[in-house]
Formats: sequence, C-alpha cells, structure tokens
Amino acid sequence: MAGRGKLIAVLGDEDTVTGFLLGGVGELNKHRKPNFLVVEKDTSLTEIEETFRSFLAREDIGIILINQFIAELIRHVLDGHTRSLPAVLEIPSKEHPYDAARDSILRRARGMFTAEDLR
Repeated sequence: MAGRGKLIAVLGDEDTVTGFLLGGVGELNKHRKPNFLVVEKDTSLTEIEETFRSFLAREDIGIILINQFIAELIRHVLDGHTRSLPAVLEIPSKEHPYDAARDSILRRARGMFTAEDLR
C-alpha cells in the first residue's frame, strides 16, 4: 500500500451503492474481494455482519459508508468498533432519511467535547 491511498467501502441499498460505483469507488483487492455490498431484501444479517467485519479488517479501506437503516441492523457490531480507521460514516438512503439521534459514532464524538471546547 506504499504510495497508494485508502479505499472507501460501501454497504447500502442498490441506489446508494450504484451511485458510489458510478462515482468510481468500486475496487477488487488482490483476493478479488469487492469493497462494496448491495443489501437487498434477501441479504442475510450474517452476510451483512461478515462483510462489515471484513471491511474493518482490510488494510486498504480507510472509510466505510453504510446506510443508516442497515447500520441499525448491525448496531451491536458498529458499537464495538472503536478504532479511528477505518472511519465508519452512516449515510441516508432515498427511502430512509438520516437521523442524527441514531448515529452511535456521532454520539460518541459528541461525548468527546464540551461546550467550552467549541468556543
């Protein structure tokens, strides 16, 4: 990875993942594993969890984007991730708007600062 940047991984619905793939984020690593997963109605919770954990373990991934409604399904796994890299960002989808109150990463970040720190 010397001289190369880190990848963005995406776990989301078809519209979200397709948009990011059209934007050029799609890659396969040396083991031919993609950096994205389209979550459909028949995608098992186990597959979502395993994919997210595999993204966490990959050295070539710096950011994981996940639709918030999917993050809710594996919240226990997201809450267990405490490292700064890869950064996990919850994003909205066309059908599910973003709710900051549900974002555990944002809640954790808010707890790091006081009102005095922001002045």
